[in-house]
Amino acid sequence: MRKLVLLCLLFVFSNSFYAQETGTAKTLTAAEKAEKAKLAKEKREKTKLAKEKAEAKDKKAKTLENKADAKIKDEAKSAKSKSTKANSEAKEKVNNASDKGQVQSAKGKAKAAVNKSDAKVKDEGNSTAKKAKTVANKADAKVKDESKSVKTIKPKKERVSKEKANPNTTDKVIGKYNDRKVYEGPRGGKYYINKNGNKTYIDDEKVD
Repeated sequence: MRKLVLLCLLFVFSNSFYAQETGTAKTLTAAEKAEKAKLAKEKREKTKLAKEKAEAKDKKAKTLENKADAKIKDEAKSAKSKSTKANSEAKEKVNNASDKGQVQSAKGKAKAAVNKSDAKVKDEGNSTAKKAKTVANKADAKVKDESKSVKTIKPKKERVSKEKANPNTTDKVIGKYNDRKVYEGPRGGKYYINKNGNKTYIDDEKVD
């Protein structure tokens, strides 16, 4: 009986000791897990912080690179603009010099042409004047010769009659004189009716 009690006590004591060890082990395991979790969290935070720092550094470097590229582009653009302006000015100077030379050459050619034209006109004018003078002299001589050969002709006189003309006369119309109809009377006289309505007798030579 005593042995049985001892065995029971030993069994209980063993169970209590084993349970205590198990609880201690479990406690240690939980602490380790908490420590591991803490370390892992700290590691993650460090990694995240390092990543953020690296990204910030990359961003800053990229910004600086972009600024440097922009500066280089601006400088290149400015240099190109200056080069274009210089080329344009040089070209303009060359063109101005060429234009100036062309203008001087054109002026010289124009002046020579004018002098040549003036000389030609002067020669032609002298020749024309000589020809005109010769023709005028010939014409004067011809007129003088003709004036000598022309006989003086006395103008025929008109005779105004006091006789009133008959507007409905049956005398024959034989022509015109000063845009007036000329009639031939019964006795062969030639007359026209003047503005007063009278007969004006004229010579035969005056009838158109």
